[in-house]
Amino acid sequence: MSKIIRTEKPSVLPWYGLAAVWLVFGLVFPLYKLGMLIVTAIVGAGVFFALKKLCPPRVIEQEVDFHTGVGDVDEMLAGMQKQLDTLHRLNEELPEPGLSAAMSRMEKAGRSIVEVVEKNPAKAKEARRFANYYLPDAVNVLNQYATLARQGVRGENAAEIKAKVDQNAASIATAFENQLDSLYASESMNLDADVEVLQNMMKGQGLQ
Repeated sequence: MSKIIRTEKPSVLPWYGLAAVWLVFGLVFPLYKLGMLIVTAIVGAGVFFALKKLCPPRVIEQEVDFHTGVGDVDEMLAGMQKQLDTLHRLNEELPEPGLSAAMSRMEKAGRSIVEVVEKNPAKAKEARRFANYYLPDAVNVLNQYATLARQGVRGENAAEIKAKVDQNAASIATAFENQLDSLYASESMNLDADVEVLQNMMKGQGLQ
């Protein structure tokens, strides 16, 4: 999802040239005279525009993850993407089929939420709690579980944690999917309204 943002940075040489003209003329000629002041201004303007034409703006390219035009939304989406990348990595580490399937559902729903908000930044408010709490909390729990698995921890506590994660993973995935559905709720209502208007128009013209 990374994008290349291009911005133009104007050259400072025209301003340096303008300043140099006023400095040199001020040292050589009496600028307190109106005529000389006008001449200096004309020469300075000529140098300024000549250098501006000779020194075009420098194009700066910057790669960013998101560019919605809203800074805090871009930051939120970048954080979500980082969490989802971690979730994907953890899924590759944990071999249990049931848990892996639930984690795949979480990742799919999460990335779809990112896409929806990227296309419509106004929906960021609806996804803020998911981005700040639900997603990172889920990833944190799964990360702790993966750490126990890597370390080969056994015992009653480890077994209890594993059982809780296995039992709740599917529910967490469903919650992620419900969050995605809620973002589409307004679109669904608008579509229903559009369909109803179309049907009424068709009826009015005797097409139904």
